Amino acid sequence: MSGGAGRRVLEAWKLGVVKYGDALRLQERLVADRRAGRVPDLVLSLQHPPTYTLGKRRTDHNLLVPESSLAGLGAELYRTERGGDVTFHGPRQAVLYPILSLRDIGLGARRYVEGLESAMIEVASLYGVKARPGGACETGVWVGDRKIGAIGVRISSGFTCHGLAFNIDPDLGYFKHIVPCGIADKEVTSLRREAAVELPPDEVIHDQLVQSLATTFRLGDVKVKDDSECADMISSAATVQH
Repeated sequence: MSGGAGRRVLEAWKLGVVKYGDALRLQERLVADRRAGRVPDLVLSLQHPPTYTLGKRRTDHNLLVPESSLAGLGAELYRTERGGDVTFHGPRQAVLYPILSLRDIGLGARRYVEGLESAMIEVASLYGVKARPGGACETGVWVGDRKIGAIGVRISSGFTCHGLAFNIDPDLGYFKHIVPCGIADKEVTSLRREAAVELPPDEVIHDQLVQSLATTFRLGDVKVKDDSECADMISSAATVQH
């Protein structure tokens, strides 16, 4: 995939565990900053506490339990403006939210989504897991008929937010309460379940996904910013009220 001229840099913000609402508000702020040229292309690399999210189609029927019961599961629900259907985010799932200018890197929406799929497929292959893209009818990344990675993006005036969720070793029981991504009668799996080798710490897999994205989109060098460097932005985003 072709990028812009010259050597580009992708900032990787390693944020640890972030509440979904805080991450959502942070993305909104960063998209505005990216559009105005105040920040470069960047990707947020994080995990969420147990959270269910719905896309802009509002397919509430794919949530299989009453919304009032989610607190008893230790989970929250958010309705978002991303594409895709209902999904789950939780500990030991790698979540990447790229904030990119697709015009600057010369990509359309379809090739961008294919690049997100490619990054997850490449990382799975590092652990001997043969994954595949789902195609138009079954978006995301699959190992056979088992889904290992979900994609839900929002693209506004050529700028991206939301992104991908790659299952390292989350509690798969949470997926029993939804029709994951609106696809019935298919299992959800994880890298831990599929790999025949011991996995490294989650942070390593996060880093591998970020590097794969940078390579796929020809974004050049990765400049890492850890949560201590991003603390002010996260804190200020958390205080913003809708």
